[in-house]
Amino acid sequence: MKNIGLILFDIDGVIRSVENSYRLSLKKTVYKFSGWEPSYIDIDNAKNEGIWNNDWDLSLELIKRCIKKDNLNLKIPPREEIVKCFEEFYFGGDPNKDSKYWSGYITNEELLVDKKFFDLIQGNGIIWGFVSGAESASAKFVLEKRLGLKSPPLISMGDAPDKPDPKGFIKLSKKLLGDKLGSSNIPIGYVGDTIADINTVINAKKEIPSQKFISIGIAPPHLHSKSRIKERNSYEKNLQNAGADLILNSINDLKSINLAQVLKNITCLRKMKLLTQLRFGREIVINWIY
Repeated sequence: MKNIGLILFDIDGVIRSVENSYRLSLKKTVYKFSGWEPSYIDIDNAKNEGIWNNDWDLSLELIKRCIKKDNLNLKIPPREEIVKCFEEFYFGGDPNKDSKYWSGYITNEELLVDKKFFDLIQGNGIIWGFVSGAESASAKFVLEKRLGLKSPPLISMGDAPDKPDPKGFIKLSKKLLGDKLGSSNIPIGYVGDTIADINTVINAKKEIPSQKFISIGIAPPHLHSKSRIKERNSYEKNLQNAGADLILNSINDLKSINLAQVLKNITCLRKMKLLTQLRFGREIVINWIY
């Protein structure tokens, strides 16, 4: 089948749930150095600032804020101590060693898709890959060992500057589509659950305005329960306000997506000023895709 689009995925909160792994490691790390454990809402609010893609840096920032807010007589720990503590919680072992020796929170992660998902979208003409701020060991563990993907196209921590810098996103796009991106190339979508992910696409549009880029937002899985619908609507509203072109109800919406049609619909919706983040409005957008 002819390739009709490229979709690159964030990993955390999109491919796997990290509420009980990365985010729990963040909570425990902040508590160890400040005596305060941030809630998941605190973390969501910080993520909505659009600059905290690296959880080590966010851990340090929340510690600084706590010390300042409560006027605590505590020294701000060096970043390397934050990283070491975080890794102990998350991996529970040396990340450079075989994953069978890990006993940390990474073993608690729920997968949000399976290998058949990627087989299906590939069969529908979608090229795919991953651009993530996760460490290489963590990203490869979930993609290769747990999902069973063979040598998946991947940009992870250290391969490029942290998001929202678009260099990693553009680098992998060029690798998969050829060095020349522009109006003659197929649409490129990026699926993410944070404002930093949305800003990555916005920044890519600024660098290569002739290329058809689509920012696809999705609320993280801990907000998908019926009891948290109000929080989810608020979170998704923030994604839309940041510039998301499309908000998904579920990652499975991508199984039958047509990126070219999405672009057409987005253009129409913008002209009509009907792009809305309300749940009813989001369903209209999703229905227009198919």
